[in-house]
Amino acid sequence: MSATTSAPQLPVVPRKIRVTGMRMALTGLALAVLFLFLIPMVYGIVTALKTDGQFSKIGAPWWPASERTFNYQGEEYEIYLVPIDGETKEMALYQKGRQSSLLVDPENPEAGPFEWTGQWRQLERAWAPDPQWNNFEEAWNTIDFLRLLGNTVMYAGITTFGAVLSASLVAYGFSRFRIPGKGVLFMLMLSTVILPGAVTLIPTYFIFLRIGWVGTWLPLIVPAFFSWGTNVFLLRQFFMSIPRELDEAAMIDGANPIQIFYRLILPMSGPALTAVALFHFFWAWNDFFGPLIYLAGNPDKYPITVGLTSFNTLYSQSTNLIQAAALVSAVLPLIVFFLAQRSFMQGVVITGVEK
Repeated sequence: MSATTSAPQLPVVPRKIRVTGMRMALTGLALAVLFLFLIPMVYGIVTALKTDGQFSKIGAPWWPASERTFNYQGEEYEIYLVPIDGETKEMALYQKGRQSSLLVDPENPEAGPFEWTGQWRQLERAWAPDPQWNNFEEAWNTIDFLRLLGNTVMYAGITTFGAVLSASLVAYGFSRFRIPGKGVLFMLMLSTVILPGAVTLIPTYFIFLRIGWVGTWLPLIVPAFFSWGTNVFLLRQFFMSIPRELDEAAMIDGANPIQIFYRLILPMSGPALTAVALFHFFWAWNDFFGPLIYLAGNPDKYPITVGLTSFNTLYSQSTNLIQAAALVSAVLPLIVFFLAQRSFMQGVVITGVEK
């Protein structure tokens, strides 16, 4: 006769606890991702508030600061962190020496200098917060910021209009018309998305060079009016979610395909058009390589991305002014995004759904 033993049962975790734990884990993951995305922005803000000298100082803190000094008998003396009697105190270096130096206590200057035994070069400097808000004014005045900003707005605005117009027309054709080989044509168009830009860069540049467009805005603006595969794909997905019964009802009322497009399809596609417009606007606003090669030698036409290189010289680089100007140039895109974020988020969600 064999005895059977039942395996011990594991305790069942209540569903409420599992859901709460999952929510906490997802929240922690989202906060971690948000923190990683905010690191570059925080670094840019901190860098924009630093002085030029802080970048070259050994042991300088990561936050905007300046070296502390103490005025003693009409002279400014550097303050160091000095170990004294087992404690680290801030002392002004009155007279430097090899093996010993004279220090002054900023909290008790009446006591006068006293001798401290040690090598002062091994001491750390004392730093005080000192954000340089005038860096923004200096960056604004160093370069012709308004001209650069106007060129950027013109470039981003015109190309965004062209990209939305051309992509909506092509997407309308792919989503509504019965064309022989439409599926093959659509796949060929999507294949251009995965084609690296470096592959077509040199042939495209030589074409624009031969027709005399290099040095003008035409190589940057004209291609935007011939649609991009990504924009066409997003708008096609949205157009296919619009019931065809609406098209048939409009045709019964006498509307032709063009009237259906701009009186029916476009008014119903506000979120998708907003998403495509913002995607392209932000891309054009941050475009650096295109204006750099096609507008070379024409600084009057530079956008803000290329204009920031004016802070770089052969022997020096004003990192703080570059970051300050970059932060100022980011204000307008942020305003545009916050004004259109509701339609943008709705368009991003909807354009990925095909009916």
